[in-house]
Amino acid sequence: MFHGKPIIGIAGGIGSGKSYVARLFGELGCSVIDSDAAVRAVYGQPEVLRTLQSWWGDQVVLPDGTLDRKAIAKRVFDDAAERQRLEAYVHPLVDRLRVDQMTRDLSQLPDIKAFIWDTPLLFETGLYRQCDALVFVDTPFEIRLQRVTGRGWDQAELHRRENLQWPLDKKRSLCNDVIVNSGNGDDARGQVGHVLSRILARTSKDTDSA
Repeated sequence: MFHGKPIIGIAGGIGSGKSYVARLFGELGCSVIDSDAAVRAVYGQPEVLRTLQSWWGDQVVLPDGTLDRKAIAKRVFDDAAERQRLEAYVHPLVDRLRVDQMTRDLSQLPDIKAFIWDTPLLFETGLYRQCDALVFVDTPFEIRLQRVTGRGWDQAELHRRENLQWPLDKKRSLCNDVIVNSGNGDDARGQVGHVLSRILARTSKDTDSA
């Protein structure tokens, strides 16, 4: 809980629509914390640019002087040691921005129902342990593949990237609730409403008994 408000982590496979589901929670009065936006903000900090440039040289810097996220991802994708080095440096900075945003949102909107963590590597980074509830977005593989082809990926690339993450069945087994996101927006919106009600009732009961 963050100042009495539950933290809900969103999990699921690549292309499952986690950010879409997070936005649906936002429509119901939750504060959505977008970790990818926080990473972009961290990469925009001059000190971070200087540090990563000192590690990997000018190949990770775009002509306009900003960091090239694609080049960084390529640099660490197949190098576990460099990936861990990057994560050890960047994740604490992202964590700080996340807490800052939660504090700011709560001060501006004290009636926030919950905080939604839209974090691509929720389990892999260990952030799931800080959540009061975990929601798995279950989307058929065919739909997920169709979505990621828009990024220029094929099936082999999708499998390759998912193999670097926790297995989906393990993630799902650790989640409290499941939302099926098969492309029907009204259906997903209804599921989100029911799930949020259950989580608020459950966390409220836990708080009362504490």
